[in-house]
Amino acid sequence: MKRHITTALLSAILLTAAAQQKETSAVFKLPPLPYQYDELEPYISRTTVKLHYDTHTRGYLDKANKILRKDTPDSISQNLAEIVRNSEGALYNNAAQAWNHIFYFDAFSPHAITEPGGKLMQQIEQQWGSFQNFKNTFAEAATGLFGSGWLWLVKQPDGQLAIIAESNAGKVLKSKSVPLLGIDVWEHAYYLDYQNRRAEHIDALWNIIDWRVVQKRFAGIPRP
Repeated sequence: MKRHITTALLSAILLTAAAQQKETSAVFKLPPLPYQYDELEPYISRTTVKLHYDTHTRGYLDKANKILRKDTPDSISQNLAEIVRNSEGALYNNAAQAWNHIFYFDAFSPHAITEPGGKLMQQIEQQWGSFQNFKNTFAEAATGLFGSGWLWLVKQPDGQLAIIAESNAGKVLKSKSVPLLGIDVWEHAYYLDYQNRRAEHIDALWNIIDWRVVQKRFAGIPRP
């Protein structure tokens, strides 16, 4: 008696093949987080981390991949940061937001060192007087940024630090400054956990920003 592949089984085979094809055709893949979804609680909930990274960030990356495969296949040899620097329009918006979010989530740790040290701390104290003054200035700028955007701490070409507020995806990679820390102040970053209380959300982030990561960025040491 002949065995027939059921409709359900055939559908499953086709879906698996489609998923594998989509994965292999991706130009850029979303890197895994360096912590579990629930490890940033209570400062950012598991639900927010999963939605924000697995769904929202992946959506930007998928759209950027689709545009790259269709319209600019010559750019595929570039890394994501190079794509951001050299693109405009829809490709820029999606690639930049994907890069911003990966950079943002990579600065967090459930075992964060919550103050910088070494030359970075010296520079912060030189410019702001104290780390607490820096945090107050940074938080005020993040809270006061109108609408959706990003708040950045950057190292300028002359070695000075600067706090930069930018709308939407911003232009941080198109500048000559080196981004050290980026904070997402779009509502999707905090609304499930804090509703409209952006200031409370920003204040909570100081507990999970890992300054070891920021110091390495300041020193030009690549992340493993």
